[in-house]
Amino acid sequence: MKRVAVLTPDEAASWIRDGDTITVMASSGVAEPEAVLRGIGERFRATGRPRGLTVVFPIAVGDTHGLLGLDHLAEPGLVRRLIGGSFAIGRRDDGSRPRITELIEADAVEAYNLPQGVLMHLMREIAAHRPGVITRVGLGSFVDPRHGGGRMNAATREDIVQRIDLMGEEWLFFPGFPLQLAVLRGTSADELGNVSMEHEGAVLGALAQATAVHNHGGRVIVQVKRLVRAGSLDPHRVRLPATVVDAVVLDPDQTQATRVAYEPALSGETRAAGDLGRLRWPVRACERIIGRRALAEAPAGATVSLGFGVPGAIPTLVHEGEGPGELTFVIEQGAVGGEPLGGPRFGVSMNPEAIVDSPAHFDFLDGGGFDIAFLAFAEADAQGNVNVHRLPGSFPGAGGFLDIVSRAPVIVFCGTFTTGGLEVAVEGGQLRILREGSIVKFRRELVHRTFAAAYRRARRVMYVTERAVLELGDSGLELVEVAPGVDIERDVLARMEFRPRVRAAVRPMRL
Repeated sequence: MKRVAVLTPDEAASWIRDGDTITVMASSGVAEPEAVLRGIGERFRATGRPRGLTVVFPIAVGDTHGLLGLDHLAEPGLVRRLIGGSFAIGRRDDGSRPRITELIEADAVEAYNLPQGVLMHLMREIAAHRPGVITRVGLGSFVDPRHGGGRMNAATREDIVQRIDLMGEEWLFFPGFPLQLAVLRGTSADELGNVSMEHEGAVLGALAQATAVHNHGGRVIVQVKRLVRAGSLDPHRVRLPATVVDAVVLDPDQTQATRVAYEPALSGETRAAGDLGRLRWPVRACERIIGRRALAEAPAGATVSLGFGVPGAIPTLVHEGEGPGELTFVIEQGAVGGEPLGGPRFGVSMNPEAIVDSPAHFDFLDGGGFDIAFLAFAEADAQGNVNVHRLPGSFPGAGGFLDIVSRAPVIVFCGTFTTGGLEVAVEGGQLRILREGSIVKFRRELVHRTFAAAYRRARRVMYVTERAVLELGDSGLELVEVAPGVDIERDVLARMEFRPRVRAAVRPMRL
């Protein structure tokens, strides 16, 4: 009986050769193989090896609250190319920017941002030695080769996305490529290398990534909490069979999510009967107004695809009794049902009904199997196009946004009207703008386009803010609602770089 290799983080790093293409499992603090990544960085700083890596990660690796993730690899010479679905957002607790963001901005590394679901599915195609993924996800957006092909800086020159014609329609083709090593995360590994994930709030694309690497002759390393006796794991709970696992690294202190050591209600092991409010991110006044108005668009019993950012406050409002009954939330990391957490803990849900493998979950999302999507927006233009993936000094990436909008029946974009210091309050049923934001979000022209309005398949697209609601019409954005207490000219139209069509009867917005 062959036993799995048990390595230290430094030994795991020694398995990586110069020029390897590696794939990493994580989701901004969820299922992070932090010890292994730290070992790779420390080995490079001590020995100068490995060098020139290509790192493929369907979701962001690392958060801004303690888990460094990709920042362990943010050393000149260690990484040559990044291919990611999303990246670390904002600044760290100490005010610094993620180092990987600085490398991208300085053209010190090649970087591509591709759709999260496409990368998940690409792992399956690579595993089966098929040529790649053919999809309509990303058409007309920054991922389309006619609009940049997902390239994030001037150092990134190669085209890795192709536009093709097939059966009378245009599609995007994402070719596959060999992978030499996977760095993944689980909970328990038996002596043979079978891995379960009973403490994980998301299983992400671990099996697809492991199989893609194994089937190309590479090696798979899994960080786990504990090593158990062979045959002691329930086979229904094994997410990675020993056939695709080469080594494990033990880290008994690995955390479940950002600033959450372990909570069984997030991994579905127990159903919490008490209030887990300590896990909820605080809901600001703007988010409460926006979320309440957005919920008015969801029919009772709807399945809701929920995005990161302002929409993350919506489940808390539902918990407090807002909105219609019996909503089922789904998030791109794979949790179905329960209450998705917002803020930096986005990616797990309290009391989920199911935790689905991410590639299979994106089959559901890409096929439009839900009723309505609540998604964030950072900027929008007169045609209704939206930017969420790239902001001044920040490269959050698109994540699953492009997959979700590709076939969403109804899209409700949720965000503040301006940003940069905005403060509001509701007094006597009217909105008071206590301090106006310094940054305009409704812009004449977007430099970066994530949602391409011309390629939408949704029957309805709305833009809900704290002071106004706009809707996408045949010729662009239309103003349809304004909050009581808000002056249309002064507080809405004067804060936009373009003038939308104003409906003849602008309705009062519910606060």
